[in-house]
Amino acid sequence: MAADVPVDPGRDEAREAAARELSDPAYVSDDPNPLQRAVDWVLDRLGELFAGAGGVSGITAVTVLVVVAVVVAIVIRLRTGRTGRALRSSGEVFGTAVLTAAEHRAAADRAAAAGDLAEAVRERFRAVVRELEQRGVLDARAGRTVDEAASEAGRALPALAGDLRGAAVQFDDVFYGGRPATEEGYRRLVSVDDGVRG
Repeated sequence: MAADVPVDPGRDEAREAAARELSDPAYVSDDPNPLQRAVDWVLDRLGELFAGAGGVSGITAVTVLVVVAVVVAIVIRLRTGRTGRALRSSGEVFGTAVLTAAEHRAAADRAAAAGDLAEAVRERFRAVVRELEQRGVLDARAGRTVDEAASEAGRALPALAGDLRGAAVQFDDVFYGGRPATEEGYRRLVSVDDGVRG
């Protein structure tokens, strides 16, 4: 019978058959995901470190783990703290809608009345910048960041430079630093806005 005759596949046919067989999900179902492989690798390296030290004492092992935890905490803090905010604080002052200073001011007042102080801070700062543009203190420029607006306006109006810088810091703290907006902070922004209009 033809079924009893052994078949000798060619090299290419054998490779294709092996590839088909090995692509069967049954062979890969127990493979760890990339995160698990990374964790396993780190644990293996730590195990090698402790084993290579000839049986590290418990105190030394705890010390090494504490140092590693501190380094990880520092890295996380740098990514999310003041440095991380500075990296993210390049957000533009204005969104896509073009409103007048009075319209931004009205939106800020509505947000404050509704208890949305974060949005009130955003809109009041936008009112300040738009007011400065409408008065010709700043040129109307798309893509200006909060920090750029405060810096440029502060050079043009040195008497208000500190207040403008404080307003920009408040904006950054609320929107990029995750700090809650406060009534007092919003009132300071209203005061800056009044100063710019005066």
